Amino acid sequence: MKATWNGAVIAQSDDTVVVDGNHYFPASSLRREFTTFSNHRTSCAWKGQASYYSLLVNGEMNADAVWYYPDPKPEADMIRDRVAFWKGVKVEV
Repeated sequence: MKATWNGAVIAQSDDTVVVDGNHYFPASSLRREFTTFSNHRTSCAWKGQASYYSLLVNGEMNADAVWYYPDPKPEADMIRDRVAFWKGVKVEV
C-alpha cells in the first residue's frame, strides 16, 4: 500500500492493518521529512485518544492529515505504532 499527497509518497508498506475502513501503516514507514507538529487531538470511544501530524509537501500544508494512537485502548492494540491518513491523502495499492 502507498499513501500519497501533493505528488509525494508519504508512506509505503506491505504491512497495513485495516480498521474501520482505514489502512494503518507502520509508523516507521512514514516519511518524517513531510510531517510537522500538530497539537490537534480527538477521542474515539473504543480506540482511545488520537494525536495528529500535519503534512508539508512542496510548500503546501495539509493540517492534521495523519493520525495515530500513541496509547490505544487494549481492544485497539493492533494499531499501536501505526499511522493512518485522510484529508485528500490517497491510499492505494
